[in-house]
Formats: sequence, structure tokens, C-alpha cells
Amino acid sequence: MNGIVGHQAQQEMFRAAWDQGKVHHAWLLTGPPGIGKASVAHALARFVLTDGKGPPHPALALIEAGSHPDLRVLQRGLNDRGALRAEIVVEQIRDLQSLFQSKPGLGGWRVVVVDAADEMNRSAANAFLKNLEEPPEKTLFLLVSHSPVRLLPTIRSRCRTLRFQPLADAEVRAVLTRELTDSTAAEVEALVPLAEGSPGRALRFAGLDVGKLTEALVGLSKGEGDAMALAKSLAGKTAQARFEAFVELVPAFIAGAARGRTGASLARALQLWEKAHALAAEAVPLAYDPQVVAFELAGYVGELDNPR
Repeated sequence: MNGIVGHQAQQEMFRAAWDQGKVHHAWLLTGPPGIGKASVAHALARFVLTDGKGPPHPALALIEAGSHPDLRVLQRGLNDRGALRAEIVVEQIRDLQSLFQSKPGLGGWRVVVVDAADEMNRSAANAFLKNLEEPPEKTLFLLVSHSPVRLLPTIRSRCRTLRFQPLADAEVRAVLTRELTDSTAAEVEALVPLAEGSPGRALRFAGLDVGKLTEALVGLSKGEGDAMALAKSLAGKTAQARFEAFVELVPAFIAGAARGRTGASLARALQLWEKAHALAAEAVPLAYDPQVVAFELAGYVGELDNPR
């Protein structure tokens, strides 16, 4: 299971079950979005479909090409208009049955990866449950879940759970460096605070020159810079992506500034973080005015060492 950054304990738990010949038929991989659960699920699928041997193995080329006869990846599909559906629907579950009605094409295991299981609607979840209740021989189900409380309790009860935690900054940095091959080290470093342990979260803001936003925040924290000019630069439709990056960057910046502080200075930083975090949580979903939000957030940063 090479190529995965972090999450060693979860992989070792699965490997131990495999080595003992006690692989449960269904595994639930839970944790925050973007931390690598799906990557681990696919790594486990490759491990099983190569009989635990890994590369070199002839099955790997089929897996990479998406043509392995014994692997299914269940995700939201497209509707009649070519748009991505909001849910995994029951027809997709029914389409899985052809996988179970014959012996594995390559004579080994069948693997079904569901990414994400939370997105199955009620009918799909009930149909999927039947597969878990009567699993075909040598079939492995790997369910990725960002919010397991949204799953049917009967689905959760039939799975063995692997709980995933956010990655450390060093691990996030390693993932971003691997994925963003055209980015500089400085650009990668600017994205790390945005991740909050989730490389997938940070990758959404790649190519937006987050480093410049960080420089602006550093200036504001020193009582320098122009908060209004910054806010105006983040207004308008063309700046929406950078505005969203800024909204997420400010609470992370304040949290970083709070580290190492004590007494009144720490109390002020924590109070400002609470305000920034609350505003950031509402700004994009509720479509607040970007210029007003950016100016307010910039003001919180300016108050870190220069209280009003």
C-alpha cells in the first residue's frame, strides 16, 4: 500500500486482518473530507486485487485503466442533462448485481468502493444493505464516509470501522508537494495553513496565489497595509475564488498567530479567532457581500497587536 501519506495505523489494521485470514467483508472509512480516506480505500482495493502482492502485478494496469472486471467504484453519476446528480441512486446499486452474478473474472476477490456512502439516497441505501446482509463470497466493500451518522444504522453495524484523523502539517506539505508539481515551495507553504489537516481542502485553492494573501495578512497584523484596498480586490465575480480562499485563510492565520501567546494577548487572539471563524462559516453559504466580509476579516487581523 505504497504512495499513501499518513494513515499508517488504519492500513496496518487492515493488513493484520488480511494476514490472519480474517478480512471483514465491509469496512467503513470515516473522517473529515479531503484527508485521504478515498485514497486509502483505493490502495486497499489494489492490495486485495493483487492478492496482497502489489507491483509488479498484471492486475494493476487494469485497475489504473478502470477496466478491472472485479472492481466497481460507486460514485454520484450524471443525470439526463449531463449534470452531476446530488445523490447515488438505486439504479446504480442495481447495476452492481452483474458483478455478483458470476465468479470473479480474474479468479480472486471482487471489490466495491463507495465514495461517498453518505451520498446514497434512502432507496439506494436500502438496496445496498441487502448486499451487506448477504455478501457474495470473497467480496470486499469499502465505504468512504464523511458523516457516518447519515448512514443507516444497519449499514454501520455491518461494517468494521477505520477512523481517520486530519494529517499533520508535514504530511499535508508532502501531499501538496507531490500533487502540485508546477508550484513553488513558497506556494505550497502558503496552502498548508488552509488545509487544517486536509490536503483536499487546500488543493481547492491551488493557483490562486494564496501566498500574496498571506503577505497581506502579515502586513495588516503589523499595522501596515490597506484593508479597504484588499477588500476591494476580493470583490466581484472574477475574484470569488480568491475571496473564498481569503475567508478560510483568515481564521487559520489568527490561530497560527495565537500560538505562543499568553495572558491578555492570547485572550485577544482567541476572541478574534472566534469572530473570524463565525463570520467565515456564514459568509459564502449565505452569500454575504464579499467586500464587506473581507474588510471585516482584515480588521480582525489588524486588531491582533493593534487593538482598537
